[in-house]
Amino acid sequence: MALTQYNFKFMITVNLRDSKPKIQTITVEGQEIKIAVRAGKKDVTPLLFCNGIGANLELLMPFVNKMNKDIPAICFDVPGVGGSPAPVLPYRLPSLAKLLGKMLTQLEVEDFNVIGVSWGGALAQEIAHQYPTRCKKLILAATSAGMVMMPGKPSVLLKMATPLRYLDPMYMVKIAPEIYGGIIRRKPEEIFVHANAIRMRTGVGYFWQLFAGLGWTSVHWLPKLKQSVLVLAGDDDPIVPVVNAKLLNTLIRDSRLHIFKGGGHLFLLGFVDEALPLIEDFLNE
Repeated sequence: MALTQYNFKFMITVNLRDSKPKIQTITVEGQEIKIAVRAGKKDVTPLLFCNGIGANLELLMPFVNKMNKDIPAICFDVPGVGGSPAPVLPYRLPSLAKLLGKMLTQLEVEDFNVIGVSWGGALAQEIAHQYPTRCKKLILAATSAGMVMMPGKPSVLLKMATPLRYLDPMYMVKIAPEIYGGIIRRKPEEIFVHANAIRMRTGVGYFWQLFAGLGWTSVHWLPKLKQSVLVLAGDDDPIVPVVNAKLLNTLIRDSRLHIFKGGGHLFLLGFVDEALPLIEDFLNE
């Protein structure tokens, strides 16, 4: 029997209340989006996760699974990444933020908090900018204000310019200490768990993500953000040097900054026991 619009919405609502994460694909404005929804308490604001470039939602699961179970969590694959098919035409960050706002409406989520990691931090800023009343709190991790930033080393950025590390696991293992720093520099074997969770079909979605952020910056409207913001960074991040986090903290009126000593670009993995209490306390305030 065909699934009616009513039944489809009902199915999504039930998944928001289930006790275990539910992975499924929904269609928003004609775009298929793979999502993972973990239930929490009905009176707790859901947390939307925006992942880094080329990164599928499975890479977030270790962090989500350790997070307080009272907090509802919503993860998704950006179009062209993981289980979300690539659109025919490229997109920009503002249009993607608008699409995600419609996705949350379709999930019957009105108010939400958002956390953005690396490339996802730019997307998270755009979401907060477009939805000043719906987005209540913003967490920015290992990210910057876009084109107005202090870039990483040219050798690192050159390796980041292609999706090869996601398509070739051995290449990922080879370059991981140099590009990620932090715990991966000290314990290179830690990258194997990360690499095993990668799900990339082709490089098209990766290039679409690069195009989405080309020329984008938030620097001119960051002082006008209405949300409380938590800025997190590692002091051994070769991709996004820590000075970018300090710039975000300076520009955003209601923000606080925490720097992880010895933390690299993937500090949420290496410092999860330190990062989680900071994030949960911030959300609970």
